Amino acid sequence: MLRRLILGLLILAAIGATGFWLLTMPERLSSEEVAQLGEGDAVRGRRIFFAGGCGSCHARAGATGEAVLELGGGRELVTPFGIFVTPNISADPDDGIGRWTAEDLGNAMLKGVAPDGSHFYPAFPYTSYARMKPADIGDLYAFLKTVPAVKGKAAGHRLGFPFNVRRGLGLWKLLFLSDKPVVALAADAPQPAKLGQYLAEGPGHCGECHTPRNLIGGLDKGRWLAGAVAAEGQGTVPNITTGEGGIGSWSEKDIAYFFETGFTPDFDSVGGSMAEVQRNLAELTPEDREGIAAYLKAVPPHPNGYPARTAPAP
Repeated sequence: MLRRLILGLLILAAIGATGFWLLTMPERLSSEEVAQLGEGDAVRGRRIFFAGGCGSCHARAGATGEAVLELGGGRELVTPFGIFVTPNISADPDDGIGRWTAEDLGNAMLKGVAPDGSHFYPAFPYTSYARMKPADIGDLYAFLKTVPAVKGKAAGHRLGFPFNVRRGLGLWKLLFLSDKPVVALAADAPQPAKLGQYLAEGPGHCGECHTPRNLIGGLDKGRWLAGAVAAEGQGTVPNITTGEGGIGSWSEKDIAYFFETGFTPDFDSVGGSMAEVQRNLAELTPEDREGIAAYLKAVPPHPNGYPARTAPAP
C-alpha cells in the first residue's frame, strides 16, 4: 500500500513538473513577425530610442548629450523582489549586444526572451514593449548598431528564492504579458490620441511606473496611470490621469509644454527620475508630444493609486 502511495505521488510530481515545463516554455516571434522587423532605418530608430527612454536605464546616471548613447548598463534597481542590474546594451560584441540579430532584439522586446532562450525579468519593461510594431523594433535595432561600443559586462541580478528561478516567469507572463491596448479608445478618437496611445502604452512604457502593482509585480490595469509607490520602494510616482490628485487641471498644451521644457503650468520644474524622462520626450517631435498629451486627457480618471497624500507634478 505504501509503495503504491509513493509511486502515485511520484507520478503526480512528474506530471506536475512536465506541466510546469510546458507552461513556462519561452514563446518566440513567428516567422511572420520576424519578417515585419524589416531592414530597419537608423534615423527612424533614433526616435524610438528616445521614446523608449533606453538611455535612462542603460546609460550612466545623470548622463547628458552624447553620453546618453553610452549604454554600458550597471544601474542598480533596488526592489522588494531583489536588486536588478541593467545590462550593457551597447554595440560591444562581447560585453554588450553587438552580436545580437534584429530577431534577437525582437524576441527580447516583444516576448521577453533572451537569445539563449531564458526569460527576461520584467524590470526590463517588455510588458509594454509587447505593444510595439515590429518595424519600429527593426528601426531601433538599426540605430543601436550605430551607438558606441562600451566595454565591461554589467553585474548579474541579486535575487533570492523563488525570484531567482527564471523559468517561473513563464507563468507570470501568462498572466501579465499581452499585446492588447490597455485603454479602449473610441473608434473615432482623434488621430493624435491614437498616436499618443501607441507611444505611451508601448515604447514610452508610462504605465510601468505610473500604475500600481499587485503582490507579484503585475500592473493593476483597472487603475491605469493612477500613480503608484515607486518600484524601488522610495517615494511615489504621481497620478497622471484627470482624476482626483492627477492632472485634471492641466490642458493638453500644458502637458506637451512640460514634455518639451520641463516646466509645469505653475512654473515649477521637473525633478527626480522624471527629469531624465522629460529630456527623452524633448527629443521627440511636437506631434509626438501633443499625441501623448491628447492620450493622457483621454485616459479614464482615477483617484491616486497610492496612500492619500498631495500628489506632486508629473
